[in-house]
Amino acid sequence: MDTDLLRAFVTVAECEGFSAAGKVLHRTQSAVSLQIKRLEDQMGESLFERTSRSVVLTPPGGRLLPYARHILKLQDEAQRVMGVERQGELIRLGTSEEQASTYLPELLPRFAARFPEVRLEVICSISGSLVHDFQEGLLDAALVVRHGPTQTGRLLGREPMVWVVAEDCSVSDWETLPLAMNPEGCTFRAHAFAALGPTDWRWDVRYSSQSPTGINLPVQAGLAVTVKTPRSVPEGCRIVGDDEGLPPLGHVEIELHRTPGHSSDAFTAFCDELEAIVTGTDSLESLKYVASQGAGD
Repeated sequence: MDTDLLRAFVTVAECEGFSAAGKVLHRTQSAVSLQIKRLEDQMGESLFERTSRSVVLTPPGGRLLPYARHILKLQDEAQRVMGVERQGELIRLGTSEEQASTYLPELLPRFAARFPEVRLEVICSISGSLVHDFQEGLLDAALVVRHGPTQTGRLLGREPMVWVVAEDCSVSDWETLPLAMNPEGCTFRAHAFAALGPTDWRWDVRYSSQSPTGINLPVQAGLAVTVKTPRSVPEGCRIVGDDEGLPPLGHVEIELHRTPGHSSDAFTAFCDELEAIVTGTDSLESLKYVASQGAGD
């Protein structure tokens, strides 16, 4: 059985579509469709039910899926044992700088001890760009703030957003609120604008940077206010209190994207360990907590 066909099958099943699977596999949609047709001919069964809006597994496809995953995992293990990948597997992770500085110091030593031959490339950017790169097949995994529903993102929980200023700074001293923000496309920026819009506050974006350092410096100097999650409050700064007059910001949802069909032990362990560290963070509200809060509203 051709493992390339099985990998295409697993990827289509997990992406729930041929176009999304093609981006992950670096193939055209028609090429992926042809691979699935070849596999269906070999199996003598239709594996997907195609509609105008979605692609779903048929009962035979559902029976094949766990076996296909197992075969691909065995292939990856055999290649590793036989030294096919002598340079070491490469895992490309996309995340923000602040998430990287929060979660990777715990993850990297632990992971390197188990898989010393694996190489890791970390790409830091804003979430919207990372999701785009993941969908284009440029990343193997992406830990991001959710901007909208996707076919590949697994929701891990949510974090509160907070206003942040220098420790000795009072927001009441400003007639016009000076903001330090990420560029357009950042969900923190969008939430700040949406929260301030209905209020009497006058505000202006005085500092803009894609780098946390570029945001933190004017805030630490007492020159601006910004929006962060509690885990990312920089040294010398504080969270603005509820009684200081700034509007509430709500929450952001955190999700992890994993490349479908990528089933090596190292990649699975890396993503599982990253997810465990993220969901174990005090500032992250679990899905069970969020559901219980919603049921009580």
